[in-house]
Amino acid sequence: MDDDLDQALDAVGPRLRALRRERETTLADLSAATGISVSTLSRLESGGRRPTLELLLPLAKAHGVTLDELVGAPPTGDPRIHLRPVAAFGMTMLPLTRRPGGIQAYKLIIPAGGRAEPEPKTHEGYEWVYVLNGRLRLVLGEHDLVLAPGEAAEFDTRVPHWFGRADDQGVEFLSLFGSQGERAHLRARPRDRE
Repeated sequence: MDDDLDQALDAVGPRLRALRRERETTLADLSAATGISVSTLSRLESGGRRPTLELLLPLAKAHGVTLDELVGAPPTGDPRIHLRPVAAFGMTMLPLTRRPGGIQAYKLIIPAGGRAEPEPKTHEGYEWVYVLNGRLRLVLGEHDLVLAPGEAAEFDTRVPHWFGRADDQGVEFLSLFGSQGERAHLRARPRDRE
C-alpha cells in the first residue's frame, strides 16, 4: 500500500506541470491564483517537494479539476456515474447511460460555426432525437428537415441519415439509440373532450 501511495504522489508533479502548460499559465500566475509561492510550485512540479492536502486543494481549484483527477486516484465504490464527454465528428457527445445493450442515451452538442455539407450514413439500429436548444438539420432519405426546440424525430438508421446545424448557431439535442427492433415510444393520453 505504501508503494501505491508513493507512486501516486510521485505522479502529481508531472501532472501539475502538464495541467499548467496545457492552460498556458506561468508559475507566477498560478502563485497569484493559489497563494502558493513560485518556489513551492516549482518544487512540487519537479518532485522536490511532497504534495500535501493544503497545497493540492487550491491547485485543483485553480486548474478546474477534482482532487481525484489531480492525484490520479483509483476509482472508488462511489455508485454515481461520472461520464466523460467525447468529441467526435465536430460535436461533443455526452453519454447518459453506461449499461451495455438496450437503448443508449446521449446529449449531443454541435457548436456554433459554418454549415457542414451533409454526408448521410446508414447503420443498424433505431434512433430518436429531441432538440433542446438551437435548430437541428436532419437529412433523412429524401427528406431535409429542420427541427426546432421541443421537436423530435424517430427513424430507422438503415435509412441514409445525417444531422448538423440548421444555421450558424449551436444546437443541443438528446439522442436515444437502440439496436434494430428497439424503438422509443411516446405515449400520450387522449385530450379530455369538452
